[in-house]
Amino acid sequence: MAIQIAILDCDLLLHGRGHKTLDRFDIETVSDEFLLTTFGFPRDFIYYLVELLRDTLSRRTQRSRAISPEVQILAALGFYTSGSFQTRMGDAIGISQASMSRCVTNVTKALVEKAPECIGFMRDEATKQQSKEEFFRVAGIPNVMGVVDCAHIAIKAPNADDSSYVNKKGFHSINCQLVCDARGLLLSAETNWPGSLLDNCIFKQSSVYKELEEQENHEGWLLGDCHYPLKKWLMTPVQYPETSADFRYNLAHTATHEIVDRTFRAIQTRFRCLDGSKGYLQYSPEKCSHIILACCVLHNVSLQSGLDAWTFERTDIPDQSDDGSRKPESVDSEAVRIRQELILSHFS
Repeated sequence: MAIQIAILDCDLLLHGRGHKTLDRFDIETVSDEFLLTTFGFPRDFIYYLVELLRDTLSRRTQRSRAISPEVQILAALGFYTSGSFQTRMGDAIGISQASMSRCVTNVTKALVEKAPECIGFMRDEATKQQSKEEFFRVAGIPNVMGVVDCAHIAIKAPNADDSSYVNKKGFHSINCQLVCDARGLLLSAETNWPGSLLDNCIFKQSSVYKELEEQENHEGWLLGDCHYPLKKWLMTPVQYPETSADFRYNLAHTATHEIVDRTFRAIQTRFRCLDGSKGYLQYSPEKCSHIILACCVLHNVSLQSGLDAWTFERTDIPDQSDDGSRKPESVDSEAVRIRQELILSHFS
């Protein structure tokens, strides 16, 4: 559907009278299909997001006429979900590239501010128990609180001569650590780690590790792959399985742990700006980190609003680098005992 929208002169922004908002794009004049294909989300969710961020985005600026929260959000959603250059998306809603950049920056900051409210382990007991039951139904592993893994998002080389963002595959990236529940809801998202850091190094420096390591009594455990250390609160595969029960446990572990990889694929597919096949994020590492976190917040908000986490999931496995951090079995005898009890109780 062709829609003609004029690009407004920037002088109107700078010299117009009064602190009014300029509605360059009227959401009421386009179809549901247009909104979904252009901005990646249905109309009701866009309205919900506008109300969620309106106060933050309506803060007065020095410009004579501010861009409305609706247009700011559409601009940012268009960029996040298309992965296109800002000029192209700006043309679609009738704003300049400079205004487009400000919109993406403003909405990203507003979403990052919402991260502590939208992403976290702090949930009521009924929700926690429901999540454990959902995990159990996947492959029969009880008491799973979440699954953890890392994923690389390609970024442009920093201006400084900084090799810390060069990963094992030789490209610059941010290594993001995600923890999610059985529905794909993110319980933790750390999006600020340089690509050269190995998964287990990130994990040991993460807030999740510190929080769970300090707890005396654990309600269950996370699941991590072979790159992670076996802990009383983190179950890993048996590196050298010997019994049929060991093999059954490993198969169940793989099937359950795959949820976090599936979640990452869904996020990367819905938010094409994070898809390395479309090119890399062309900002500083700090701004890239904020954009990734903003997309994680949007993922959770959309899921909590009733949208399906897997609607736009791609089926191909993203080319994630093997960090080469596979280690021998942990010597934590208590953790080994707990895992062995789990195997004997549920997989013998």
